[in-house]
Amino acid sequence: MWIIISIVIIVVLTGLLELPDLLNKQLAAEIWVFSSLLFIGALFCILHFERVALPNPLDWITYVYHPVSQFVFGILKLR
Repeated sequence: MWIIISIVIIVVLTGLLELPDLLNKQLAAEIWVFSSLLFIGALFCILHFERVALPNPLDWITYVYHPVSQFVFGILKLR
């Protein structure tokens, strides 16, 4: 529980340090990107410390490209 609270405190402090400068410069796209990445990073960090099983991104890539590789290898076998 203390780890999650400390993660939230660090995220809030990071936001308080970085966002005012971005707001003063009126950088809307950078604000969205910064906020999104900060939120996603904090979410993954909390999930990691809660020991939630997260899927491996390599499994997704393999799932997508496996049919393509089978097709290419099938074409190459014919020659």
